Amino acid sequence: MSATQPATLTAPARTAEPHSALRRFLALDAVVTGANGIAYLAASGPLGRLLGVDSALLLELGPVLTVYAAAVGLLASRARPAVLPVKAVVEINLAWSALSVLALALWLSPTTTGAVWTVLQAATVAGFAALQHRALKARRP
Repeated sequence: MSATQPATLTAPARTAEPHSALRRFLALDAVVTGANGIAYLAASGPLGRLLGVDSALLLELGPVLTVYAAAVGLLASRARPAVLPVKAVVEINLAWSALSVLALALWLSPTTTGAVWTVLQAATVAGFAALQHRALKARRP
């Protein structure tokens, strides 16, 4: 056996993979968030009744989510997304998740479907934040 080991065994492999993983997680976040924003805009009345949430709230959230999704999508389109904007996305996603759960506990009175939806979307957004954070850490030298 050789006294020297291949470089792939002695040093951590740094490839473009962390960048593409980060970009995929950002893009997926943008698609899901954008779909929610458009749905809230296009169907605020029926969704409001289904979820037990005021349709005016959905009409206010729709444009915010759509613009946010466009910004995250733009970030995902970069070959090497910048660290600070990615950190901002992670923090915004964590804040959204926390506020969703707080809203459910403190002031929303949704239907059962709405309560389940709120918890699921909060968990999904927190999951995006965790995946984006891990991918960002993995790409650091």
